[in-house]
Amino acid sequence: MRVLAFCGLSIALISIVGITGSKAAGCDPLGDVQFVCDQVGAEDLVLVPGSAWVVASGLAAGGAIRLINVRERTTTVLFPTASPRNRPDTKAYGSCPGPMDEDKEKFRAHGLYLRAGKKSLHTLYVVHHGNRESIEVFELDTGVKTPTLVWVGCAIAPESVRLNAVVALPDGGFAATNFQPRDKNGELWEWHTTDGWKIVPGSDASGANGLELSKDGKWFYIGAWGSQSFIRLSRGQTPVKRDDVALGFRIDNLRWAPDGTLFGAGQEGAPDGSLTKTTSHVVKINPETLEVRKIIRYPYNDVFSFATVAVQVGKEVWVGSVRGTRIARFPATQ
Repeated sequence: MRVLAFCGLSIALISIVGITGSKAAGCDPLGDVQFVCDQVGAEDLVLVPGSAWVVASGLAAGGAIRLINVRERTTTVLFPTASPRNRPDTKAYGSCPGPMDEDKEKFRAHGLYLRAGKKSLHTLYVVHHGNRESIEVFELDTGVKTPTLVWVGCAIAPESVRLNAVVALPDGGFAATNFQPRDKNGELWEWHTTDGWKIVPGSDASGANGLELSKDGKWFYIGAWGSQSFIRLSRGQTPVKRDDVALGFRIDNLRWAPDGTLFGAGQEGAPDGSLTKTTSHVVKINPETLEVRKIIRYPYNDVFSFATVAVQVGKEVWVGSVRGTRIARFPATQ
């Protein structure tokens, strides 16, 4: 295992300082930072390719899967709804006991992953906490005037696993991180229709959190929240190859950037380790060289804090948070 130190380079976006205690009225901008409001703990975000939509999760009481119109900044709840649509795929998800019998207040949408399909029909994977711990799978159709979400199946997590992030695998199935196990550090699991859940060799991590996959499916990229590090892990290779990069903050979700690097978002606590008032960080990580470049450093304020994910939307970088009701919109200067 090769361990690399964090290498801070030039700031690519605006670093906001000296704003503690500042307030924004309603959903008004705060300095150069604008917002998308009406969220509930938007812990994760995915951009729907070729469309004007972003999907947001909701990891709080009343959390839901929300669809955001990028142009109008309006938000629609996709799930749960009064009349959910179900079309079980029993061939792919034969072990799934059936659709969720969900109390809306208990429903928690955590990590998201969108597998782009043909034209406007995509597959959305959702890490779900509520009446069951599971990966829930939906069909998302954005080709209609009002996009629709149809539930198609699930995979129930092993008893000892607390899921966090998920990615679809090119050879079928998906992989997910186990953030909060009962008796060990945490790790990565794969799920396939034929043999269910299996631990990925060499994937042990302290607070295994964010997850992405290389385009060829040969490398996992993992955010280790507990050890404040980024992990590059080989998939399907013997022996396993692994590199760890120290970041200096608690990295949360990972998302691909348009230039082929990875956005890594997370939090830096107070010197005493407290996470009550955190500085939000976003970096770009080169998956080939493992070079890390600082993008955003946003000190705590009472309007937005505790960054958990970053995605590029046009000329902006949208940053989600598990806390509060806002997604922050930073100008992307390069």
